[in-house]
Amino acid sequence: MDKSLATIFILTGACLAPSIAHADEPPWQIDQHFKIDPVADIVLTGGAAGAAGITDLILSTGEIRPQPLPVNPTTMKVDISNLLPIDRGAVTQTIDRNASTYSDIGLYAAVGFAVLDPILSGVRDGWDAGLVDAVMYAESLSLTVFVTDVTKIAVRRPRPLDYSNPNNTSDTNLQLSFFSGHASATASVTATATYLAFVRAPRTPRPWITLAAGTLLTAFVSYERVRSGNHFPTDVVTGAMAGAAIGVLVPHLHRRSVEGPGVWIGAAPAPGGGVLDLHGVF
Repeated sequence: MDKSLATIFILTGACLAPSIAHADEPPWQIDQHFKIDPVADIVLTGGAAGAAGITDLILSTGEIRPQPLPVNPTTMKVDISNLLPIDRGAVTQTIDRNASTYSDIGLYAAVGFAVLDPILSGVRDGWDAGLVDAVMYAESLSLTVFVTDVTKIAVRRPRPLDYSNPNNTSDTNLQLSFFSGHASATASVTATATYLAFVRAPRTPRPWITLAAGTLLTAFVSYERVRSGNHFPTDVVTGAMAGAAIGVLVPHLHRRSVEGPGVWIGAAPAPGGGVLDLHGVF
């Protein structure tokens, strides 16, 4: 992930992280749909954000050297035949020079919403709801950035731009394509926002509007990352999936145990087999 973007996520996580000294079940959480554990949430959010920041500093030094690009032994040119068919177009396309800026704008919009939504929750449902939501957004973003950075270092996949400039072997950032940090962060924020909307306002248009807007924003950012030559289609698809998974799991794991899930599956033995039931509240 770009240094400036990682810094934004780390600062956002630090600003949203809770400053509560005692845990268990504070009185202000009793009437809420979600609960937080100050110790666990501070450790997860701060640890993930700190690790992501250190990882970004290591990447900026050039200590981790880029991998050589595959070369066709016959033509001695960069070989794209090993790429998945869906990814080859990212190398042969005409790069849109404005696409990177567009994707940044979409990402900043998502991060801005992560700051704004807890404030709106505080106005609608009380300051305690706003604080809990802020903690969950910070945790989702921090974990997503950390997982993204670790994956980038482990895989070190060349960006499409690197295939167009094979002689530039000194820029580590050109080989941090998999998976897309823009897509994962945007999907993480929008998934958390959608989950919160479905829990806090289940019988209103708000959850469906949030889901539609979040999906469109993630798709827009992902498309622009491919058009900018920074990522392959599989990079943004994987990033969106990983970010969405974290964005859903974080608030789900903060649900109060006294509340039943909206959807559940039951299984029971039966003569000659078994019974599988799917129930839901909509």
